[in-house]
Amino acid sequence: MIKKSVESEQGNTYYWTNENVEKPCIVMLPGLTADHRLYDKQVDEFKKDFNIIVWDCPCHGESRPYSTFNYKLVTQELEIILKTENVKSAIFIGQSLGGMIAQYYIEGHQEQAIGFISIDSVPFGNYYSKSDMFWLNQIEWLSKLYPDKMLRDFMAKGCGISEYTQNSMKLMLSIYSKKELCHLMWIGEAAFIPENHEINLKCPVILLLGENDKVGKVSQYTREWHKREGYPLHIIKNAAHNSNQDNPDEVNDLIRKYINKWL
Repeated sequence: MIKKSVESEQGNTYYWTNENVEKPCIVMLPGLTADHRLYDKQVDEFKKDFNIIVWDCPCHGESRPYSTFNYKLVTQELEIILKTENVKSAIFIGQSLGGMIAQYYIEGHQEQAIGFISIDSVPFGNYYSKSDMFWLNQIEWLSKLYPDKMLRDFMAKGCGISEYTQNSMKLMLSIYSKKELCHLMWIGEAAFIPENHEINLKCPVILLLGENDKVGKVSQYTREWHKREGYPLHIIKNAAHNSNQDNPDEVNDLIRKYINKWL
């Protein structure tokens, strides 16, 4: 994978690509506090057959510092990356926050999306109560109540049930100070509040959900998303919030199955 970056007034955004430009493109968007390494098992699986683009989302990983985090600015960075790489169409895969960024981006680029694969993510729209929105705004100070190591261990165990996933999350979290980590969790969640709105996706969509995903109300929201929109829902066995890491074989098989169907 070749490391590249784009620059804006907000900062530099880093991404990795195999430049397999003759093949269909898959754009992989990691979740909150994770970075491009979240998709190592997917990159290994698909890099021979697809043009892969995976990034460190602004404010994450190597894409720091980044001055202002919101969905509009973040998706503008993604737009610049895809224009730079001359990507006309792509399959978008988003885990957690990455799935929300994918939805926001696809809304403004419907013709570019071959399909969207949501991994342990949640929808935009009127799914959320006032209480839900209130508690999203409290994440930073609540996180600061935890001792540093306890916080990181809690997050890693919440994301994965396998030793591989937990160790991977701890490694990805290790680059942040506790102060930066707590603030990142807040900006990642709080940015959703003013930008939440109904989104109508015109491309095919599938929903993947770890059977042991206990992060917030992700499981509840995903099931309601499936119920309202009729998108296929696949429950990933032996997996928590990072189901693509906990059970990469099942997730990769589903990704390949649906991509082959869409292409």
